Amino acid sequence: MNGTVLTLDALRPAIPEIALSLAICALLMFDAFAGPARRQLTAILTLVLLAVCAWLTATVGAVQERTVLFDGLYVADRLGVFLKLAGFLAIGTSLFYSQAYLERRRIRGGEYQVLALTALLGICVLVSANSLLTVYLGVELLSLSLYALVAFDRDSGVAAEAAIKYFVLGAIASGALLYGMSMLYGLTGTLSLDKLATVGAAHGAGFVIAVTFIVVAVAFKFGAVPFHMWVPDVYHGAPASVALLISTAPKLASFALVTRLLVYGLGADPTLWVQILTALAVLSLLAGNLIAIAQASIRRMLAYSAIANVGFILLGFITAGPAGYRAALAYTLVYVLTTLGSFGVVLLAARTDGEAEELDDYKGLAARDPMLALMMLILMFSTAGVPPFVGFWAKLWIIQALLDAHHAGLATLAVLTSVVGAYYYLRVIWFMYFDAGRAQSPIDRQPLTRGVLALNALATLALGVMPNALLALCSSLIG
Repeated sequence: MNGTVLTLDALRPAIPEIALSLAICALLMFDAFAGPARRQLTAILTLVLLAVCAWLTATVGAVQERTVLFDGLYVADRLGVFLKLAGFLAIGTSLFYSQAYLERRRIRGGEYQVLALTALLGICVLVSANSLLTVYLGVELLSLSLYALVAFDRDSGVAAEAAIKYFVLGAIASGALLYGMSMLYGLTGTLSLDKLATVGAAHGAGFVIAVTFIVVAVAFKFGAVPFHMWVPDVYHGAPASVALLISTAPKLASFALVTRLLVYGLGADPTLWVQILTALAVLSLLAGNLIAIAQASIRRMLAYSAIANVGFILLGFITAGPAGYRAALAYTLVYVLTTLGSFGVVLLAARTDGEAEELDDYKGLAARDPMLALMMLILMFSTAGVPPFVGFWAKLWIIQALLDAHHAGLATLAVLTSVVGAYYYLRVIWFMYFDAGRAQSPIDRQPLTRGVLALNALATLALGVMPNALLALCSSLIG
């Protein structure tokens, strides 16, 4: 009896994954037996299950010190618990924003919610990975779920094309990741990130090649230039609800992937991957901001904006120090928060007779729907880095970390590209408030969704007014 109790107690740090796996099974069974007539209940049950899993993670699964489980394959720490909770919130909010959109587009089926939860399970596995094997399992579980979600609208040829491109390029990236990991295993004789953390660059050219393959795969998952080809196609071709999901929660997984695999596992000699990340960050900042200016589609504009923001996140890792890692974490959280709101507005603005995809669709939005335009204004100002919104502080923390690490050139580039990027964010505001636009069908009110979206937008202002709270949280998670 005592042995059983001890075993169950030892599994407490893995409660998030256990609870989420049971929730997926319950959701599958419910959807199979409820039938199409009760499809709406599946969406409600999903949000309830996510809330229960988040509560269990914050209470039963919470840890105060680093704990290793399953023969070194799994690690639980305060950073991991926080990222999982952020993932639960991001996926839950994405699904909540998406319900009316999915109904209007007749995209029905409980498989949608199940795939979203399996993607979240992949994020949780990746966040707690302590072995190359667990890293790969988490990456593939997340990726396969996203491939299926992109192609979920089977009547859309554009979505099918985007899914095929995403799958093919993703398979290449997964192959690069697996090849780099196999080389590391051959050179070091271990899959454990704990043991890899003690290995330097003494293995010569082979070690450099292995790290290069791994960083290439990481860059693809992040959507960094020149491995960004899938980002605009997927953001534009997938259903808007899927684009919302892909643009938010997986960014938390990408941050965890860099932190676990590069910062910790390959952190003995960071110069091996810092040089590559520097080139990726510079290219992402330049290409993302410059190409976004030419976009006529708001989804493609947000896609290239995502690429530019990835460049900012990578700048934090380039410092190879705790201050930079804290700034990168804060920037990732801020980006997820603002992107949830931005795509939420896109979903809400979608009409019964078509999508609100083009920038022209937002002309005169302030006259047609002042509340929605105000929320979009707040979110665009924050993403552009205009004070007092939290996006300004997120950029400032990255720049300060670069200056402290004596990267004045990169800090200057970050400032200049931010100025360029502000143009296409402010252009959206100009269209909404200063352009008359054409007559369009009215926007569905959806008071509950608007209420949550308003809280989403106000959070960017509240965190901007009290930025020290966010920075203190990130500092407590990354020493």
